[in-house]
Amino acid sequence: MGLKTRESNSESTPRARVRRGFTSMRGAQASLPAGRVQRGFTFMELLIVMAIIAIMAAVAIPRVITHLRRAKEVVMLLDLWAMRRAIDSYWQDKEKPPSNLQELVSAGYLREVPKDPVCPDCQWNEIPAPADDTNSGGGIGDVKSTAPGEDSNGKPFADY
Repeated sequence: MGLKTRESNSESTPRARVRRGFTSMRGAQASLPAGRVQRGFTFMELLIVMAIIAIMAAVAIPRVITHLRRAKEVVMLLDLWAMRRAIDSYWQDKEKPPSNLQELVSAGYLREVPKDPVCPDCQWNEIPAPADDTNSGGGIGDVKSTAPGEDSNGKPFADY
């Protein structure tokens, strides 16, 4: 007697009210023909989501640019380290310094001469071997970057 069955309670469910054409959820749905439900987002909802995405992008983009610049600096340091190690190995094996970086490639100490990641159009600065060594013979003793500017710590690229 006091218990209602599911069938008698079905007229008061929101779905049943939509079937009959009555809704209290949105005013725009009340004007729709019976059986049709309007689905989608309002302009204000889309505008809020777009504003949130714009704010997140404004925060993330400068960080990405900073990390990309730092990654180029790290790659340049690793390339310089690899070339310096190859020069030292060549010098120990042949008992004379290489005449240029391309000689390291032809002798198999490097696969290729790496490009400067900070300034791809710049050439490496080949520092001559010290003249006090009798076996130096005019070869290169060190390599430095010729990229203009300085790194994220304020150190000039030419000092690397």
